[in-house]
Amino acid sequence: MELSYWAVAALLAVLYLFAGGKKIVQSRERLRPMMGWVDTVPMPQVRAIGVLEVLGVAGLFLPPLTGIVPWLAVAAASGLALIQVGAIVLHVRRGEASVVWLNVVALAVAAAAVWLATVWI
Repeated sequence: MELSYWAVAALLAVLYLFAGGKKIVQSRERLRPMMGWVDTVPMPQVRAIGVLEVLGVAGLFLPPLTGIVPWLAVAAASGLALIQVGAIVLHVRRGEASVVWLNVVALAVAAAAVWLATVWI
């Protein structure tokens, strides 16, 4: 279970550090080609989502590695899953059902991290 958790956490880290990092540092114009929804969401909210994604990655790794409040890994994985639920709702409302598959996959991986963290930690 431990190895499975770390593999899933690493996969989520790659996804969320890339996407969250872009949301934190890039302008709306640079984000628009990859994330068309940024036109409908205020930039401070886009930045906040990016910060939450990066903090979620830290929450997946730091508590289990340090042994300090390891249940925070479950909370972090749950938060990342909730971000994907919000993303699915946003894309469906915008009529972008064709891109929801990526959010569904990310949601499934985050749900797996929740389960693995619950079992292991």
